[in-house]
Order: sequence, then structure tokens, then C-alpha cells
Amino acid sequence: MYDTLVWIDYVIIAGTLAISSGIGLYYRFTGGRQKTTEEFFVANRDMGVTTIAIGLMVSLLSAVSLLGVSSEIYVHGTHYLVIVLGYAIATPVIAYYYLPVFFNLGDTSAFQYLEKRFGVKTRLVTSTIFLLQFLLYTGVVLYAPALALEATTGLSTTISVFIIGIVCTFYSTIGGIKAVLITDVFQGALMIASVVIVIVTAAVEAGGIDKIWHIATEGKRIDFYSTSIDPTIRHTWWNLIIGGFFIYLSLYGVNQIQVQRMLTIRSLKRAQAAVWLSLPITIILVCCIGFSGLALYSKYNKCDPKTAGVIASNDQLMPHYIMENLSKYPGIPGLFIAGIFSAGLSTVSAVQNSAAAIILEDYVKPFLKSRQRTFSEDQSAYMSKFLALVMGIICLGVALLAEHLGNLLQAALTIFGVVGGPLLGIYTLGMFIERIEERSAITGLIASTILSLWIGFGEPKPEIPKLDVDVSGCNVTRTYNLNNKEIINDDDIFYLYRISYMWYCAFGFISCIIIGLLASLINSCASNEKKIPNPDFFTPFVAARIRKRQAM
Repeated sequence: MYDTLVWIDYVIIAGTLAISSGIGLYYRFTGGRQKTTEEFFVANRDMGVTTIAIGLMVSLLSAVSLLGVSSEIYVHGTHYLVIVLGYAIATPVIAYYYLPVFFNLGDTSAFQYLEKRFGVKTRLVTSTIFLLQFLLYTGVVLYAPALALEATTGLSTTISVFIIGIVCTFYSTIGGIKAVLITDVFQGALMIASVVIVIVTAAVEAGGIDKIWHIATEGKRIDFYSTSIDPTIRHTWWNLIIGGFFIYLSLYGVNQIQVQRMLTIRSLKRAQAAVWLSLPITIILVCCIGFSGLALYSKYNKCDPKTAGVIASNDQLMPHYIMENLSKYPGIPGLFIAGIFSAGLSTVSAVQNSAAAIILEDYVKPFLKSRQRTFSEDQSAYMSKFLALVMGIICLGVALLAEHLGNLLQAALTIFGVVGGPLLGIYTLGMFIERIEERSAITGLIASTILSLWIGFGEPKPEIPKLDVDVSGCNVTRTYNLNNKEIINDDDIFYLYRISYMWYCAFGFISCIIIGLLASLINSCASNEKKIPNPDFFTPFVAARIRKRQAM
């Protein structure tokens, strides 16, 4: 085994957490001091393009990506990286068809659009489903750094979760969205530093980048070749590009966290520029994290740590590598763990701020309005901070259950898919289909969400195929007790449970659209109402068609 963290490592980790907290304190006591909901939730709409582009990237690429993508490439090969092509295809659709609708309305909560387009019921149902999705995802995000600390220090996952949760709850509660966005830039730099450390040190030991690639090729880790149309195959060009397209579209096109970030910019053109700038940053970092997985393989191709029983999960590969190879350099492990912490902090703080915005705008204020009461601006600001605190506490509780979700990357994308697909579907119905009404939209959303959850979390699931690993070069004593699950023949598993997780988002989206349209067709037969809708609620080309009709 290897040495654990030393005092300088803990100083670096503590310093990272202190800087994040300090940013929150700075924005609490400067500028508008977070005294209005406009400043707390959308930073008075004066953020810069580059800051938002980095924030968009960091909130997507959390600690789950650092640990999950690297272990994915190590265990299964490079095919997963094809997903970035789906990201690229989705970007113009987000920038020119979805973002203009939210930007023109200018509401803090993306779900307020659904109330204006359909009605209160739609907004409440959709925001509730979204909160469920991101509470589950936050549990995975908080659990990822805890895994890293357990592998490097022996610190229990419970203590780690509480440390991260308390810090991000503190600075997001007192500093608002501006503190969240500025810490994103700082935390993004630490994430990049963590990946660079792994790649550079592994390249030096292996004899160069080309040697890492050669070792990966011999180990059959370089794989971009599956073009099968079989939906049960885990990764193919089709499910990665199409699935990646819908996942990216749901995360950037209609997701409250990302929409709220984009609304902190004053003009639509600058917000679109931020979306475009975020794409190459995201692609470069995803590919670098992927290559770090190959770097790990160059080190462990003759002694797989999990098979040897040194680590309990493949998601601990990167922290294990850092401690085994770099603990002799005091401060380097601390910098890496700080990067993992930062990746988790950036995502969790974004969820807390956005969830607070949703609850205030979609639940608290409408409830007060129904009682013929209103909040003053000061009361709204205080309530925003209280809700951010409450969401932080809830996130902590969910994180303690995340260890039961299995593979980090697949768990995160499954959560995104089974809920994100139906959510993308209902926004698409609202923005692209003129005749769809509330009852049909809700029917499509609820039915597709139930179907997606059933397929995504139904058991049993087939065993995930893995590439061969070698332990011929090991000289260790087994530490973890690895219990092998009973292997079930794939033919005995219900077919829909065998579908690749990369199809979940697309399935949820398509089923929401189809069911919503069928319901609309049935409802239209019972109604003769044919009023011209408000063009502001529609994507630009549909809005132009409506305005042309109004002018006739």
C-alpha cells in the first residue's frame, strides 16, 4: 500500500474550501450584497461570456466525469468519447431554437414558461419531476469525491459528504449565483490541473504520449468501430451520437441550472456565444479526461488494482494512482483531491441555487398569491437563502444513499436520461407544436416519465461487458472482499431492460412527443377551440409563422 495524505495536502484541500467560501463571503458583502432575488438568482444579468461558458462546462463535468469517464475508458475502451459528436450537433439547436424562447421571456425559473404556455398544473408537475432528477444526481456528485477520499485517506464517505455539502451550501447560500459562477472558474482550473497531473506523470513513466497510446492499442482500449444498430449493445456510434445529442440538448436546452446561468448575461447574442464557447471547452476536457483513462491503463495494464483487490471500485482508479505514484511529492495528492472536491462543489452549488429559485418562483410565491399576500424584495431575498440552505441539507441526505447506484458515470447518465428525456419532450411540445394544450402535454410527460423510470431502473440488468485485465505483474495482498454477482443469461432478461442506457433520454423524449400528440388528437376531437397562440411562447421559426398569420 501507499502513504496517506500529509499535512501539506490537508492545507491545500482546506485552502481550496476556504477560497470557495471566501468568494461567497466577498459577494455577500460587496455590490448589491445579495439583497434582491434578481442579484441572488441571475447576478443582475451582468456576467461575462467566458465566465458563463466555463460555468456551463463545469456544472456538466463534475467529479462524476473526472472519476467516471477515466474509469470508463480504462475498463471499456475509448468508444464512449464519440458522445462529443452528439454534443456538437446539439449546440446550434440549443442556441437558436430553445434559448431564444427563455431569453425573450426573461423569467428566473424555466418552469414559468410552462405556466405561461400551458398552465399552473404543468409548471408544478414538471418542476417537481426536475427537482427529483437533480436531487438524485446531486447524491451521485457528492458521493464521487467521497470515494476519492476513501481511497486516499481512509476517511469515511459520510464525513466526506458532510464536508463538501456544508462548504457548498455555505457559499451558495450567502453569495448567490454570482459566487457560484466565479467559484466555477476557480474550480474548473483545479479540475484541469488534476487531469494534467495524471497524464503528464503517466507519460513520463511510460516514455511518452505515443507509448501510452501503443499500450492502450495492445490492450484493445482504442475502439471507435462499433456501428451496430442493435439497441442492446452498450456503446455504438448510433447510441452515442443520438443519445449524446438528446442528453446535451436536455441539459443545456431546457435544464433550469443551465438556463439560469445563460440568463445571467444581458443579451441573447452574448448568451448564444457562451453556449458556443462552452462546446470546445467541454470537448477538450472530456477528451483529456478520457486520455487520462488510457494513462491509467499504461500504468496498470499488468496489475489491475480492482482485480487485485487493492481498491473496491474502478471509480477509485484515479485517486489510487495519485496516492501510489505521487504521494512521495507532498502537496500533489492534496491538489488532486482539491480538484475532485472542486468538481463536486461546482455542481452541487449550482443545483442548490437553481432548486431554491424553482421552489421560490414556482411554489412559494404562487402560494402567497393565492392567499392574496406577497413578499417584499427583502423577504424574497431572505427566503431564497433559506431555501438554498434547506436544499443543501436535503442533498446531504440523498448523497448518503448514492453508494447503492453503482457505476458513477452510468448512474449519472441514467438519471439524466430517464427524467431529462420526458422534460425535454414537454418543452419541445410547447415550443414547436401550436395545437398542443395542457392536458395533452401533462399526459405525455407523466406517461413517458413512468415508462422511462421503469426501463431505466427495472431489474435485473445484464452484466456490463468488460475488456480483459491482467494481474500477472501484481505483488499485493488482497484488501477488499470482492463479491461476484450471480451472472444471469442475457436471453433470460426482459428485452427493454437490456436496452443501452444511452437510449434512455431519446426514448423518454420520443415517447413524450408521441403520447402528447396522440392525446392532443383525441382532445381536439372534443373541442372546436382554434385561437391563435402567443408567438412569444414558440421557437423562432414557429413564432414567425404565427405572426405572419396574425398579420393577415
